[in-house]
Amino acid sequence: MVKVIASSIRKGNVLEVDGKLYVVLTAANFHPGKGTPVTQIDMRRISDGTKVSERWRTTEQVERAFVEDVNHQYLYEDSEGFHFMNPENYDQVVVDVETMGDDKAYLQEGMTCILSMHEGIALAIQMPRTVTLEIMETEPVVKGQTASSSYKPAMLSNGVRTMVPPHINAGTRVVIMTEDNSYMERAKD
Repeated sequence: MVKVIASSIRKGNVLEVDGKLYVVLTAANFHPGKGTPVTQIDMRRISDGTKVSERWRTTEQVERAFVEDVNHQYLYEDSEGFHFMNPENYDQVVVDVETMGDDKAYLQEGMTCILSMHEGIALAIQMPRTVTLEIMETEPVVKGQTASSSYKPAMLSNGVRTMVPPHINAGTRVVIMTEDNSYMERAKD
């Protein structure tokens, strides 16, 4: 086991708490004006899928389980789950729907993801930070609306809703942050 400070924990990490393994679903650091900064972590117990919420001081030590983070290439989805292949030795791994979570919307054929492996089982998946998707539909620009801080809703090609600047129209390819579904920039390709 490796001890790390709570503020360094990220989505997809695997922790050991009270002898059980948990995969981190969300991790957020809070710095109140008064009081001690804390890290709020939502996680899922690997053994039975129970979701748990924990709060630690940002400087507290937390045990991170020894898992091997290995690059895998996404192949396809079927009734068993999501199939990934290790490009080094061509071993295939199936990730179940529950482990995949909401990230499944961003999977694209041939995409390289990091699977956290523990004894041959995929415990968690780390998606690439950004993906390039096409805007399928969005509202027209409202005349007089400035681009500084106003955003409009848009539907992406994977079915996820996001907010984009007013100058983005349907058919435009954009870069989206997978962590929070937020617009980053117009695609360069």
